[in-house]
Amino acid sequence: MLDILFVTDFVCPYCLVAKVALEQALEETGIEAQIRVQPLELTPEPKERVDVCHDEERKKRYQILVEPARALGLDMKLPPSVCPRPYTRLAFEGLFFAQEQRQENVYADLVYRAYFEAEQDIGDLDVLCSLAGKAGLNTSAFRQALEAGTYTAQVKEAVDYSRNTLQVSGIPSIYLNDRPISIETYTKEEMIQLLQEGQDTSSGGFCCGIDGCG
Repeated sequence: MLDILFVTDFVCPYCLVAKVALEQALEETGIEAQIRVQPLELTPEPKERVDVCHDEERKKRYQILVEPARALGLDMKLPPSVCPRPYTRLAFEGLFFAQEQRQENVYADLVYRAYFEAEQDIGDLDVLCSLAGKAGLNTSAFRQALEAGTYTAQVKEAVDYSRNTLQVSGIPSIYLNDRPISIETYTKEEMIQLLQEGQDTSSGGFCCGIDGCG
């Protein structure tokens, strides 16, 4: 089975398109794989939240995703009208809760889409609890865990690992059996080629830098 480490933040539009392209490529090729979502907060608290709604340069760069997103069936808002951009620590704490129930990929997909398609504030606990319910999780236990900070330390450790051990320079950063791949077109066809060839490269197209998203 192929091990895929997917370094991401829920507010990175490139990450959502890449993840859906990857999942569709896996389904089409029949390659068995485990996708492990690895957190990297673009804006760790208490750093000032980013205004993505009024950044014209950022909006222009996002246009590379319009056609790939449409081809993948995504109805993305680039950017969403949630301003400033939400913190994602709580959402990642919810991911760790979901992992214990083996629902992390279902939960992660719901969080991405809640932000980029439904334009919901995924930094809000009530929103996350609603998404947890849709993922089949116990919403009371989920809320209690996030209010108690049960997974706060794990999220911080995971983010530290992404930044300082993996030393990723941008997200999404994707590793196939520990080998990094780089994506440029964010299409299913590109993902199929990368999966089949296992290409190892250090260059690529647009992504979210670890201190921003452009």
